[in-house]
Amino acid sequence: MRTVTTRSELDDALAKLPRPVALVPTMGALHAGHATLFTTARRTAATVVVSIFVNPRQFGSAADVAQYPRTLAADQQIAEAAGAHLLFAPDVDEIYPPDEPIATINPGPLATRLEGASRPGHFTGVATIVSRLFDLVHPDQAYFGAKDAQQVRVIEWMTAQRSDRITIHRVATVRDRDDLALSSRNQMLSANGRVAAAKTIPVALSLIAEAYASGVTSVATLRTLAERVILAEPSVALDYLDFADSANLVPLAEDAHVGDAASGEVLVSLAAVVDGVRLIDAITLP
Repeated sequence: MRTVTTRSELDDALAKLPRPVALVPTMGALHAGHATLFTTARRTAATVVVSIFVNPRQFGSAADVAQYPRTLAADQQIAEAAGAHLLFAPDVDEIYPPDEPIATINPGPLATRLEGASRPGHFTGVATIVSRLFDLVHPDQAYFGAKDAQQVRVIEWMTAQRSDRITIHRVATVRDRDDLALSSRNQMLSANGRVAAAKTIPVALSLIAEAYASGVTSVATLRTLAERVILAEPSVALDYLDFADSANLVPLAEDAHVGDAASGEVLVSLAAVVDGVRLIDAITLP
């Protein structure tokens, strides 16, 4: 695996690598979930490109950007072991050159709720950096984790507005032994915070899935089951527990049932804050 840091080095490396090319955009602090993205991408692409860039435009403050973990040496080892061919690790000026205006990308109608409401401007930053990476790497495919459920749907919408016909692949969420979804942010949790997160977030979603499998379809009833678990843990602050049509993220009313979703699939999204760290997770029903 080769690591490059500039656009010219990227162009040179890509010219020597076979197509099709799959891109896996990341912000680094890689873990087994990322490795699964890389190995999955190898099944459909001759070349797997991993980008590592902590994108300042999707954070709420400079302090949040500075706090995000950066572990490039370890990231290189994980990416290479998982079969990546090229790692692109640019700095901010390489992505957003001071003398080259970079267009801000509209994240579309799926970006207004949930994370879009809780983190104003976040999805504009996400859509802008992903579009920018598409312009630089020219991939045929791109891979994203299903845990970031709203994000992948926003990216799918944004990609559909482009002319280069990039295929977006969703890869199932990878969970740790305690069922907490793998996330780079998990390493920012204290030991107690980690325990609290693991015994609430995945448990709440599992209760919803199990209740639905047993025949419970009422949104209000499913919400009550999950919220009871989370509210019982004072160190976990629930931002939202949302039931929406999986295709268009239109929310389901409290008196609705899972079967009322027009697409036939419901996305259950959860966001909570533990130790000041924002964690998200999601499942789909059925």
